[in-house]
Amino acid sequence: MTLFDDGLSGARSTAPLAVRMRPRSVDDVVGQDAALAAGSPLRTLLTAAADAPVVSVILWGPPGTGKTTLASLMSSGSGRDFVELSAVTAGVKDVRTVIDQARDRLSMNGRGTVLFIDEVHRFSKSQQDALLPAVENGWVTLIAATTENPSFSVISPLMSRSMLVRLSPLTDEHVAELLRRAVDDPRGLSGAVEVDEDALAHLVRTANGDARRALTGLEAAVSGLDDRSLVTLADAERAVQQAAIAYDKDGDQHYDVISAFIKSVRGSDPDAALHYLARMLEAGEDPRFVARRLMILASEDIGMAEPNVLQTAVAAAQAVALVGMPEAAIILAHATIHAALAPKSNAVVVGIGEAISDVRAGGIGRVPVHLRDAHYPGARTLGHGAGYQYPHDLPGGVAAQQYLPDELVDRRYYRPTRHGAEAAWGDISVRVAELRQPPEE
Repeated sequence: MTLFDDGLSGARSTAPLAVRMRPRSVDDVVGQDAALAAGSPLRTLLTAAADAPVVSVILWGPPGTGKTTLASLMSSGSGRDFVELSAVTAGVKDVRTVIDQARDRLSMNGRGTVLFIDEVHRFSKSQQDALLPAVENGWVTLIAATTENPSFSVISPLMSRSMLVRLSPLTDEHVAELLRRAVDDPRGLSGAVEVDEDALAHLVRTANGDARRALTGLEAAVSGLDDRSLVTLADAERAVQQAAIAYDKDGDQHYDVISAFIKSVRGSDPDAALHYLARMLEAGEDPRFVARRLMILASEDIGMAEPNVLQTAVAAAQAVALVGMPEAAIILAHATIHAALAPKSNAVVVGIGEAISDVRAGGIGRVPVHLRDAHYPGARTLGHGAGYQYPHDLPGGVAAQQYLPDELVDRRYYRPTRHGAEAAWGDISVRVAELRQPPEE
């Protein structure tokens, strides 16, 4: 028995609200218009006849966007047997047992099997390898769900034998629609309660695009009503255990708070930066969004004055994706404090900005002859590479030769500051100046 079984109505009436409200048809799915457009490969698969050949699918998308729902629809629509494995608890032996049973079922009565594996990125390489014969020979139709980029988490042979479908994040409007549907639908709350707009907005905001989280929050809020029939903001706050902070992810407050966060880090105020970080996270902001902004800031506002901040920011972004909330808040605080306390330099962003401006204005020029590729046939007859000095052959490892085109030979894009490592590394500004000395005649 799986959560997709519809046979026991009594059991389903006590199932979580998110399970009871799972769409029963493709047309009930919200927020995936592109993936389920008429004639799309995924829609064709979902509406295929039981005896039609069906390819395996990898569903990639954020939590709560409908991966499990689509697996359910594919199972019920195809008339195939449905088997679910958890990548968290299943081992290679479990995978092989399911495959053996599916192969026997297919050979004995011609009935196919849909194998759904949630969080497939948690499967080891050996577990994924065990799936290959079954997928390749059609013993199972694999539906694998993942929140991580499958290019990095799913082995290439399995990727090449499956259709990749990327699911879009749900918007706040989508989540609100699902909540209103759950309030009115007989499978949900059957109109027995009302939800005021502030409570609805809080449930939507803190769900962060996750339909399952929103429905779970609504169910928790309703369970605490006692004899009342109106879900208020206070009920929603208690349900999700977060304060309803004045913060609109799509409005002015969103931009004001993230702007204040960035400017506080740039201004080297760790206390203010932590305050705005807390406001964003407590209001339900996606921690990955904050991590992305920290990575940008590390190069834009700190750069070579403290290069290690970029490493910290990248490590924080990777850790946040692996750990998730609430622990991700600690990791983001770590990166925020490092960035706030670091010396600041905008030499990197100024340098690349000026270089791009020159290129867009036509300031390109021809590559100096001694720097041109000399490896293809006939290149040397054109003089390519002639006079090039190989830096590693020189005592200091630096070849004082012209690198910029003639038209730009005097342009200086990178201008080090006197802050942090840009001043401390044996006076990097002097070092850069020495490297720019014209070649000796």
